[in-house]
Amino acid sequence: MKKNFISNSSDSIRMFKSEFFESLSKVHFFVPLIVYVPVIAYLIWKSFADRHMPALHFIGWLALGLFVWTISEYILHRFVFHFYPKSKIGQRIHFIFHGVHHDYPNDAKRLVMPPSASIPMALALYFLFLYLLPEGTIYAFFAGFLIGYLFYDMTHYALHHANFKSTFWKNLKKHHMLHHYSDPTKGYGVSSSIWDKIMGSDFTKK
Repeated sequence: MKKNFISNSSDSIRMFKSEFFESLSKVHFFVPLIVYVPVIAYLIWKSFADRHMPALHFIGWLALGLFVWTISEYILHRFVFHFYPKSKIGQRIHFIFHGVHHDYPNDAKRLVMPPSASIPMALALYFLFLYLLPEGTIYAFFAGFLIGYLFYDMTHYALHHANFKSTFWKNLKKHHMLHHYSDPTKGYGVSSSIWDKIMGSDFTKK
């Protein structure tokens, strides 16, 4: 991604002339919880009440969904959010989706994905997985996938706005801050750094 300036301001800059589109670009950190926790609860209910899935099968597919999320998080962040196009319109789209966060990392209203972007993406992925997975497994799998997504969103907000005492969370925050303030071509994992280690994009920490 092209290197721009990094603002220490916590102000939320304006991106759109339209008040409607501007409102869609901002969201409080708790909104994804309001949107997706009921969806996750419904998917879990469907797994047991509708599909009568055995508990061990449910746990297995839920865990697989979580695992697939960790890979998706890394791929999306590295290859989609950090893809910097050459065209002017492509650069504008890049700025809207991710560049603004790197320029203004302390903007609290642009730290979690707004529903205007996350819902269409979630629906597209749901139907993709529905096509790929064995019949009846989508509910448990996608519940795990969405749990992983919510953990990512809440973790991302916390890494920018919380002070941690735990060594684990301090190291994860350091990992993400290095991505922002040292080298944005490394450290793509947000809720975990494991895929950076596997894919060779981790920082050399001293």
